[in-house]
Amino acid sequence: MRNLKITLAYDGSDFHGWQIQPERATIQGALAEAIERVTGVKVLPQGSGRTDAGVHALAQVASCQLDAGIPTENLPRALNHVLPLSIRVLSVEEAPPDFHPRKSARGKTYRYRIYRGELCSPFLARYVYHYPYPLDEEAMGSAASVVIGTHDFSSFAAVDPEAGRDDEELSKVRAIQSSEWRRDADELTYTVRGSGFLHHMVRNLVGTFLLVGKGTLDSAGMKQILEERKRSAAGPTAPASGLYLVGVEY
Repeated sequence: MRNLKITLAYDGSDFHGWQIQPERATIQGALAEAIERVTGVKVLPQGSGRTDAGVHALAQVASCQLDAGIPTENLPRALNHVLPLSIRVLSVEEAPPDFHPRKSARGKTYRYRIYRGELCSPFLARYVYHYPYPLDEEAMGSAASVVIGTHDFSSFAAVDPEAGRDDEELSKVRAIQSSEWRRDADELTYTVRGSGFLHHMVRNLVGTFLLVGKGTLDSAGMKQILEERKRSAAGPTAPASGLYLVGVEY
């Protein structure tokens, strides 16, 4: 029995998130189906986290225990042959028996892309949030540093019906190592790295930073929202299309 670590990338536009759901296309469901078609073994791969509907991943990590004859090094090609083109297995490797993609993770990095140009190409629209209106990007950059450190992020967490399965998920405290906005041509990107993230946390942070950009909030207000620990105090949830899971650290 091998414990396999699977790293995959996907375009989440046409999927209802990671977690398997009845009668809906999901990343977990598609990967499970592909594994069964290739190996004949029915498994439910576990992921490092449950990305929402429409959210993308550059390097999501999953695992499953498999007792099948196909060599590990042949699995990426075999799985990609039967997976939808919007999901690609980047690598498959054997992991220690106690490896778990979520519980073993030490950190994650997310990126959010905002397209600032007047006209967004139809070939880009699925992968960014198009916002061509005025923003004080410098103020947003200054506010980003407010969330660095260890804080209770209750103000930026949506209610997650699947949470509360262990002490780690009951706690809303997370450690953020880096948080920054960067402009590159017509794209404004937010990159955040931390020990872990709550349900909708990055999208809620982005929605609140946009209030800073619009001039209705400043860095001091951002700090106050963090300290209030109430979701109602923060800004709206930014659209899913601009969010990417960049990578998971172990």
